[in-house]
Amino acid sequence: MQIPSKYDPNTVEDKWYDYWMQHNYFYSVVDKREPYTIVIPPPNVTGVLHMGHMLNNTIQDVLIRRARLQGKNACWVPGTDHASIATEAKVVAKLKDQGIYKNDLTREEFLKHAWEWKKEYGGIILEQLKKLGASCDWKRTAFTMDDALSESVIKVFVDLYNKGLIYRGYRMVNWDPEAKTTLSDEEVIYEERQASLYYLQYNIVGSDEKVTIATTRPETILGDTAICINPNDERFTHLKGKKAIVPLCNREIPIIEDEYVDVEFGTGCLKVTPAHDENDKVLGDKHNLDVIDIFNDDATLNSYGLHYEGKDRFVVRDEIAKELQEKGFLVKTEIYTNKVGTSERTKVVIEPRLSDQWFLKMEQLAKPAIEAVLGKNKEINLFPKKFENTYRHWMENIRDWNISRQLWWGQQIPAYYYGDGKEDFVVAETPEEALILAKEKAQNTSLTISDLKQDPDVLDTWFSSWLWPMSVFDGIRNPDNEEINYYYPTNDLVTGPDILFFWVARMIIAGYEYKDQRPFENVYLTGLVRDKQRRKMSKSLGNSPDALKLIQDFGADGVRVGLLLSSAAGNDLLFDEDLCQQGKGFANKIWNTFRLIKGWAIDENIEQPETAKIGLAWYNAKFNKVLLEIEDHFSKYRLSDALMAIYKLITDDFSSWLLEIVKPAYQQPIDAKTYAAVITVLENNLKILHPFMPFISEEIWHHIIERTPQDALIIAKYPEASLENVNQELITNFEFATDVVSGIRTIRKNKNISFKDAIELAVVNNENVTKNFDKLIQKLTNVSKITYVDDKVEGSASFRIKSNEYFVPISLETVDVEAEIIKLKTELKRAEGFLTGIQKKLSNERFVNNAPEQVIALERKKESDTLAKIETIKNSLISLQ
Repeated sequence: MQIPSKYDPNTVEDKWYDYWMQHNYFYSVVDKREPYTIVIPPPNVTGVLHMGHMLNNTIQDVLIRRARLQGKNACWVPGTDHASIATEAKVVAKLKDQGIYKNDLTREEFLKHAWEWKKEYGGIILEQLKKLGASCDWKRTAFTMDDALSESVIKVFVDLYNKGLIYRGYRMVNWDPEAKTTLSDEEVIYEERQASLYYLQYNIVGSDEKVTIATTRPETILGDTAICINPNDERFTHLKGKKAIVPLCNREIPIIEDEYVDVEFGTGCLKVTPAHDENDKVLGDKHNLDVIDIFNDDATLNSYGLHYEGKDRFVVRDEIAKELQEKGFLVKTEIYTNKVGTSERTKVVIEPRLSDQWFLKMEQLAKPAIEAVLGKNKEINLFPKKFENTYRHWMENIRDWNISRQLWWGQQIPAYYYGDGKEDFVVAETPEEALILAKEKAQNTSLTISDLKQDPDVLDTWFSSWLWPMSVFDGIRNPDNEEINYYYPTNDLVTGPDILFFWVARMIIAGYEYKDQRPFENVYLTGLVRDKQRRKMSKSLGNSPDALKLIQDFGADGVRVGLLLSSAAGNDLLFDEDLCQQGKGFANKIWNTFRLIKGWAIDENIEQPETAKIGLAWYNAKFNKVLLEIEDHFSKYRLSDALMAIYKLITDDFSSWLLEIVKPAYQQPIDAKTYAAVITVLENNLKILHPFMPFISEEIWHHIIERTPQDALIIAKYPEASLENVNQELITNFEFATDVVSGIRTIRKNKNISFKDAIELAVVNNENVTKNFDKLIQKLTNVSKITYVDDKVEGSASFRIKSNEYFVPISLETVDVEAEIIKLKTELKRAEGFLTGIQKKLSNERFVNNAPEQVIALERKKESDTLAKIETIKNSLISLQ
């Protein structure tokens, strides 16, 4: 097979992905192997690939490919989330462009359009993930509104209702006026915004006195039903029992007393609007106040809004402030900074609103999930551990979950109403079951299915995805089936910390409630992808690159490396396209290294040189040492460190050292034994590289020799790390030898001595270093002779490694003595300055007493190395003067 001179990722990647798909390498069925399971955090069906997806799914692919190589039954379940709010908004907008309005459609007609939209756009992101190399089991692709998954959701709702954990309540909720639905507390993002604080005067009934209140929302005065004062505030005790008049609408409202009022804030008087503020609602319930809702569901004012009816709340804010000022009610305004709740999905300012909603009691359900992550017998690990505190805070302060949404796209709540009373409903999985229950509850055997009216609301999307690790294996409908028993609990979950509570905690809760088991063992929380200015990447800022264009420009392997090299667990990634260029450069380096090896002619009759034996023995030891380090990095989810270890192993140890050691002389063949050993080394390198760079590794694997599908790299056997094969003495001695080689090469460079010109080396071996590496040093530096001496050699360029001194005899006739002296004096001055800094630090008792031992040891090593360097420079100066 001809090897192209240049590596073309675009051609290679499509070829190998098609090959993997054709041979079902991603497909998993139950067998006797150890399972390794990951469920994808299902991206929104509305989504397209962005940098966060790229990072998250690259990490998952690394984990799943490594497990596959380790001989495990690797199963990565892909799928999408129906994203009720986002998808419904997309469908509504598309229909609006066609002149069709949701309100003019029946539910069935609208859902038909929604399913058509899903069919056209819903699979885009999964197809894009294939370009990244994601080795998901695509035959298992799930969607949270598939029939089986929807049935699971309904089954769980009914079960929790029957357990008394789901209830219907008239509560203050977060209302999204654009999506026209309620949101859970976790879907509200609080932003600091600058606003105006309006000081308004209310007349007191039966007197000329006025009270002043401060508000940031003057439009809500139309819903005021009381003014509240603190009973301990002497300024207002005379107002107890009196009434005030609401400006503009001239309604009389009581003045009540409650210690809730902060006497230091504003004026000490508080307007109470129970329909539009959670705390006001508590006061309203306590004092039996009227509730006046002034808003329509789109946050325009309703009939209570007087002449502002039909106008948007923010338009009314400006207009009513102007009217209040003109009529003498507005005393003054001040600039005020407060936190404003906005919808995570639509970004609009949310409205607190009273509404009948469905809630799930969370306090008892959360207890096993708290114990699983934070208890003594910890069953679930968060990486990094710092997120345990976040988890603790959320879970120990958990509130009941508002699970209903005023939408059509989603699982419709299985509550069926048969009468006009608030309690005239039943909950059942099917209308037929509901009818039986309704007849029994209503004691009316004449009821028919047509008499039942199903609740129009749908369930919160997270109420689907919290079952994901179970529902994708049909573990809710068929709790003892073969697949759920084999694949569950899953192994690793990779996701962002922003949905630690939304999704991760809730999956843990559901896992213990329905399987009495954890849903996964480890949770790897990635950082956010930010730009070089530390800004979160977003379409609105225009700082998010086109993910597919990055793959086209740098290759999927290059992009994967670029993302992972700078992505420590839990830390934000500062993305720069230069990182992808580095990944592309690494791929090219690997390719060119492979072409070098394949270009060598092989001679079966040549004996293996001693230098090759030493080099290969060293690399085997070093490979095993690095492999153990990689295993440790994986166990701690330090994938960035694991990749960097592989990067250094291949670029430095393999390409720069081993191949230099074993490569034959110019236009000479290599011995067959060494060549075979180098190929084995190369294959092992490709195996550990494959999870990170699957495409180029598979391409090279098949260029080495012709392979059958059974011999593909994707299912090869991963090398097993062995401490017994780590010859540390050999590694240490080799590193010493490479320092010698570097020292000789530096002299050649500084003295302009061509590599073609052989030189001699004299060694004062104070360290008693083994001479086993002399042949290797000679080959790599073209040293014709190494002599061991007792004292320095005059007329030589020298360097020092620990207490060993190395001398390369130099003819002064070939050296510009004056220039050399100037250069050495400059180096000496720099080294002495560096030494002063180190010694100053080491003489600082505070530093020495407080710094970690390894830091002190490093500084002392710097000191000894610098002293040795200074002595070497001085000796060189003496020899020149």
